[in-house]
Amino acid sequence: MASLFERSSLVFGASIALRVILLFYGAWQDAHSAVKYTDIDYMVFTDAARYVSQGASPYARDTYRYTPLLAWMLLPTSWEGLFSFGKALFALSDVVAGWLIARSLMSFYGMSTSRALKYASFWLLNPMVANISTRGSSEGLLGVLVIALLWAVLNKKITLAGVILGLSVHFKIYPFIYGPSIIWWLDEEHDGSRSASPKDRQKQKDASLMSSLSNFVTPSRLLLTVTALATFSGLNISMYILYDFPFAQQTYLHHLSRIDHRHNFSPYSTLLYLSATGDVQGNFESLAFIPQLLLSVVVIPIVLAKKSLPGAMLAQTFAFVTFNKVCTSQYFLWYLVFLPFYLPSSSLMKNPRLGITVTALWVAGQAMWLQQGYRLEFLGLSSFVPGLFLASLGFFAVNVWILGIIVSDVGLIWN
Repeated sequence: MASLFERSSLVFGASIALRVILLFYGAWQDAHSAVKYTDIDYMVFTDAARYVSQGASPYARDTYRYTPLLAWMLLPTSWEGLFSFGKALFALSDVVAGWLIARSLMSFYGMSTSRALKYASFWLLNPMVANISTRGSSEGLLGVLVIALLWAVLNKKITLAGVILGLSVHFKIYPFIYGPSIIWWLDEEHDGSRSASPKDRQKQKDASLMSSLSNFVTPSRLLLTVTALATFSGLNISMYILYDFPFAQQTYLHHLSRIDHRHNFSPYSTLLYLSATGDVQGNFESLAFIPQLLLSVVVIPIVLAKKSLPGAMLAQTFAFVTFNKVCTSQYFLWYLVFLPFYLPSSSLMKNPRLGITVTALWVAGQAMWLQQGYRLEFLGLSSFVPGLFLASLGFFAVNVWILGIIVSDVGLIWN
């Protein structure tokens, strides 16, 4: 096994082979089983792409809640014999994200090729990651964008980072949470404008409020902010001109009051179900954002970003997904992509028993929920209360515990 990581061609070849096998298996299962391998979201994507190919709006397809860019990218799926083009694209995106991870570990953390590939393999050879992409989930595209953003920031390519951040937020809202961490991390010491000496740091601590605000507004921070906003605004204005209000409603506004109780690991899922049936009245869908955003956009960036930008981004994403009112398996990929940066110095690796316990409880929490979901979806038994509700609370508790470990590791290990 050790020799596998000595050659990048073997690791990337294995990751590609894994995805090719799953693509062929998925085609076989779709043709022979009542339970389809292809994710329902992929059917939505391809239907939207077909509408675009006919000169119509992608929003003519009910439940298409994404940027038109995705439908444009999947136009080949409307051509004969290329229905699985999107799955192959998403799977390839996984591999590209893994390549960027390995490059970043080698260039910024000084890892050897073999060590970088070992940790990158937590993403590249992860069967869960490969399964989700080959079923037709577009999260692999976000993986590429987010890791490209991290790579650009760490390598001080600020303009490129701003463009990627703006594109990422346009593509899927959640990457906006990384803005505060990146801006906080980009002080004079990290942006390369000058090295901050101990004397300089002491002066910064003793400075007045106005002086501190003045020092905070650096050229790099301004460039990142302006570039990201310009990219995001330019894309949104262009799409609004093309598709009018349905673009704004379906891509962004819908998520503010989204009610989605199906396939939802969140403890809010039962309340969403009761709200959908009219048994619960109120605006908790919007209020659910408060603890989620407070943690992921304010507290974690301030506490962790200057200690480790990748570690802070992992903690932010983990908190965002854990406290989100909608939490599906695809969302787990949002934070799994950061594991290769966190694991090398984490307590999960230094204490294997803790690492095994965390993994086992994380998997068991999902298994408990899926067992209740099976009773609901396939057996037709009402298991929302207490079954699904208790399973969701249990999985939430496990994730909060894991988040505490991540925050402690990043806060104590990286200085």
